[in-house]
Amino acid sequence: MKLTPYLMFNGQCETAFKFYEKCLGGKITTMMTYGESPMAEQTSAEQRTKIMHTHLMVGDQELMGSDSPSEQYEEPKGFSVSISLNNQVEAERIFQVLAESGTVRLPLEKTFWANRFGMLVDQFGISWMINCG
Repeated sequence: MKLTPYLMFNGQCETAFKFYEKCLGGKITTMMTYGESPMAEQTSAEQRTKIMHTHLMVGDQELMGSDSPSEQYEEPKGFSVSISLNNQVEAERIFQVLAESGTVRLPLEKTFWANRFGMLVDQFGISWMINCG
């Protein structure tokens, strides 16, 4: 079994995933709009430019996402995407980049369980936890 976060956006999926690709040093392997899909004719003109599915690989880890139809979108809550690293410099870099135009909930600092741990909500409304052992 493999668990993979699947993030839902309200029209910002493409921008978010291109940001995550740079920030996390990954590679987008798939990005399909509703208009490029077999469902194009059943999709509103506005929704056709939105992302139906995208897939980002970071090493052997996956992150997936899409744009919800606007009437179905719900603001993310009750979860965080957790990133665990052993490199403190890289943990600080990722935290700083993800925090740009976002909200820091807990600054990246030493805790009793980690050299660095912090929590934030990025500019796209996604909650992240950065943990550096």
